[in-house]
Amino acid sequence: MTNLNYDSQNDSQEIDNFNLNSNPQPDKMHHSTWKKPVTYLGCMLVGAGIAAIAMRPLSNNSLLPQPFVSAQAAKATQPSTNPATSDNLNFITTAVNQTGPAVVRIDSTQTVKNPQASVFNDPLFQQFFGSEFPKVPSNETVHGIGSGFIINSNGEIITNAHVVHGVKTVTVTLKDGRTFKGKVMGSDPVTDVAVVKISANNLPTVSLGNSEQLQPGQWVIAIGNPLGLDNTVTQGIVSATGRSSSQVGMQDERVNYIQTDAAINPGNSGGPLLNTNGQVIGMNTAIIKDTQGLGFAIPINTAKAIANQIIATGKVEHPYLGIQMLTLTPEVKQELNSDPNSPINVNESQGILVVKVIPSSPAARGGLRAGDVIEKANNEAVDNSNELQQIVDSTSIGSNLQLQIHRQGKTINISLQAGILPTTNDSQD
Repeated sequence: MTNLNYDSQNDSQEIDNFNLNSNPQPDKMHHSTWKKPVTYLGCMLVGAGIAAIAMRPLSNNSLLPQPFVSAQAAKATQPSTNPATSDNLNFITTAVNQTGPAVVRIDSTQTVKNPQASVFNDPLFQQFFGSEFPKVPSNETVHGIGSGFIINSNGEIITNAHVVHGVKTVTVTLKDGRTFKGKVMGSDPVTDVAVVKISANNLPTVSLGNSEQLQPGQWVIAIGNPLGLDNTVTQGIVSATGRSSSQVGMQDERVNYIQTDAAINPGNSGGPLLNTNGQVIGMNTAIIKDTQGLGFAIPINTAKAIANQIIATGKVEHPYLGIQMLTLTPEVKQELNSDPNSPINVNESQGILVVKVIPSSPAARGGLRAGDVIEKANNEAVDNSNELQQIVDSTSIGSNLQLQIHRQGKTINISLQAGILPTTNDSQD
């Protein structure tokens, strides 16, 4: 799993949303620590992007789904059928008892190169500080902690791709204390979804809900292992739905996230976000650093579709055009046209500006050029890059996508054949 400071994957892929304004960068919530931190000259040297972040203690006052009332006033009220106000176990406890046994802890271990080793082991550095200066180990062991949930009684587990990044096997611990060696069946960095398989039968499983039906204001519950504190439960509401990757600050991913204020922290990655019925409606994946109440989860409908592909084929293929694009606004138009170093001059104040066309991509083969402004896709008007990306994602690989563009004062229709998004192993920039 990645460290507290999110280190984005360097996969070569279509850049879905290209913003001029910088967004707060999200933290992938994977808790990693160095086995042997190295301290020299009064400085803590931490390799491979691993960093320690202090967390402010949370208040002991829990957010309650109903206002506080006295015992006397409670007796005067009629019994409610609302699970949040029931005199029996509250809806959070009921949901956790139902789903908690299927939530697992995932531990990973990997050996990474220490980027400081080449500096401190350099002969010039040794000569300057003296031969008695100890050498820095070239490799370090990194331990990661994450979460996951069992979707099949035969041991198939959904988690985040960044939880298992760089490893082929992990250790899976169930709530009842049993531990298993888990094999990574496959992962998809584009959606940050992965599947782990353990060899066991008759395991507890979660119930999957429908994330398409979510509305802001609904109560949600998060279960996971933040900072190694196993089986931690928090609750909050759905703050928003449909947050695009560009809004969240994860340009390389293709997800419309659920935003929640339920407390989630490093180690929660891959854990479930539940509705009041105990159904999984999302997978917790990221937080915005130095903020409160800004957590994000992958909708379960997306995670389930990706997981099914991984289980069936061991990989995921995404449709791909091969462009960098930018949503046009009057402000963006003015900024581009007033910049003497800008290679593009635009006349339109709305639409989707093609900033760059990747060589040899479907867009390049179809005749799309930098500076073109996309106005329609499959006869549907598109006003922002996220809308176009959703249309591309719903297009089958190999099928045609019809674009209406504006180029140098003329309206042109172009047909592109969607290709396969290049993977890390492909030579594509």
